[in-house]
Order: sequence, then structure tokens, then C-alpha cells
Amino acid sequence: MPNADRTLDLSTDVVALTAALIDVPSQSHHEEQLADLVHSALAGCAHLKVQRFGNTIVAQTHLGRPERVLIGGHLDTVPSAGNMPHHVAGDKLFGLGSCDMKGGVAVALRLAASVSTPRRDITYVFYECEEVEGEFNGLQKLADERPELLEADLAILMEPSNAGIEAGCQGTLRAEISVSGVRAHSARSWLGDNAVHAAADVLQILREYLPRRPIVDGLEYREGLSAVAISAGVAGNVIPDSCVVTVNYRFAPDRSTAEAKAHVEAVFEGYDVVVVDLAAGARPGLDRPAAAEFVAAVGQAPAPKFGWTDVARFSAMGTPALNFGPGDPSLAHSADEHVSLEQLRACEAHLRTWLA
Repeated sequence: MPNADRTLDLSTDVVALTAALIDVPSQSHHEEQLADLVHSALAGCAHLKVQRFGNTIVAQTHLGRPERVLIGGHLDTVPSAGNMPHHVAGDKLFGLGSCDMKGGVAVALRLAASVSTPRRDITYVFYECEEVEGEFNGLQKLADERPELLEADLAILMEPSNAGIEAGCQGTLRAEISVSGVRAHSARSWLGDNAVHAAADVLQILREYLPRRPIVDGLEYREGLSAVAISAGVAGNVIPDSCVVTVNYRFAPDRSTAEAKAHVEAVFEGYDVVVVDLAAGARPGLDRPAAAEFVAAVGQAPAPKFGWTDVARFSAMGTPALNFGPGDPSLAHSADEHVSLEQLRACEAHLRTWLA
């Protein structure tokens, strides 16, 4: 493991830099050591204005270009699954955060250090606490306290996307559907009304639900409404008088949070519906000139993002945002987490061509 005196060499190959980042522990709320290294490395770049906010680093060019793009990546990881330090096997780099998202951070750091005269001004944001509750998210803190630092014509988050563009993101809603009954001794069940049995009607609604597949900015998003938990039961000899079915609604970015909430309430009309978590999606914004040029530079048709990412924070500010980074998102947070060496190099090459 690295020691406190270690420095990051941003001139090294992107694979070696990713390996070095993996070996710096940076579990959420413990990013200080990695933030120190990133801050120190970028502070030595004369073409960048570097600022630090807690364990979030912002580095900007100020060349007076007519457009500005933002490239962002989070420094934190989930807890280790015994997958540190890194190791290389064949064409894959293994280790905690290799996919989500130290590979993407390495790409962005390499670009920040070496692309000194880009065609568009660039803001790089390396932020803390993405993997935990939103109140700790470094990007959200900037949006709340220093929103001018996040102003851009296009934002690119280096979330793993198999080195392809995943545009926008779905919104997410979690709600608790409550069903009531009458408690009784299970030996005299006819005296009660079993809330768990009554919840079968809620599950039947979900079985028969037909999710939308709307086209948003030319991309087909697939929605979903699913039961993710059921809570009930008092004791082994008691008919339960309450059952709560927790549902998760993943909705396309053409719906607002208010529309999503109204839709779920309509689907479960007559039931007690309590929304316990709600986050807006993000439209792809592929019609913006900067986004269209980036799509052309990558040379692959963009896909919709199935899931929620921090691109939604930019959408809330009116900034179109894309996910573009090395790594298979299905490997994120797994004990076998790894990233393709080819994807690391491809992401850097595409971004470098587009920026410079």
C-alpha cells in the first residue's frame, strides 16, 4: 500500500496510473489521502486553476473559449472485498474501484495534466462520497454552495459504460405500499384478516403492470416497477394486521419527479402509498452541439443509461450530461471488479481527440 509521502505521476501510462489509484484506499468518507495526492499533482499544472473543497478537487482552464465542458469522476469506493492491492491478469486490471471508477479518474487526470490548450475550456471535478447518501456527495455540495463552478455546455461523467456513451439516466422512486388487516391468534385465523394474504392483490398489480418504453431524444428507455421488499409478521402464532410492500419505480427522463409520484399513486389507487426516496432522471441532451461532436468523435451510437447517476444533478441545473468511462458497469462493487486495459486506452484516446 502507498504511504503518505507518495506522489502521483500523471505523465505515466493510463494503466499504471489506474493501478496507482487503486492502491490508495479511498472508501467513502475516507478519501483524504487520495484527494491530497490528486490536489498536489494537479497543482503543478500551470494551465489549471485548482481549488479544493473538503476532499473534492476542481481544476479549470480559463482560455476564453466560447464553450466549456465538465469532466467528472468520484474518488471514493465501496468497502473492500479483499480486492486490494491491484493485479493484472491478461488484458484486465483487477482491484477495488478499478471499474467504478478509478479507471475513469485516471483517464481524466491524464487529460487534465496534458491537454493544456483544448478547443473548449474544461472543468475537471474529482469528488468525494458518491457511493453513500446524497447529503455527503461532493458534487451536490458544489451544486449547493458553488454552482458557478459546475456551469458547462456539456458534462461528461466517467462512470463505467464499456467505453461507450450512455446518455442521460433514469429517475428512481421508492415507495411503501401498506395493506391493513385484523390481528388474531393463528389457531382462530377466521377471527382475523391476514394482511399478508391481502398483499397478494398488490403483487398482482405488479405482475400485470406494463412498463413504458418511451423514446427520449432518440433513445429508447425501458421503465420498470418492481417489488423489492415485503415486511410483515408479528409472531409465529399471530395473524399479521399489517403488510408493507416496497416498490421501486425506474422512470424515463421524460417524466418529472411529480409525474412519477402521481403515476405510482394512480397504479396503487386505494392503497396507502408513502414515497420514501425520489430522484429525477436526466435527459440525454444529444441535440447540443458539444454532445453531437462528442458522439461523432467516439464513433459509436449512444445508448440510454439504465440506472441513476450523478448526471441527474447536471440535468437539474439545465446542463446536458453523458456517462462515458472504461469498465463494465455490471462489475461495479463486485469482488471480481476489473477494467479492460483496452477500454482505458480507448476512452483516453477518444476524449483527447475531441478535446484537443
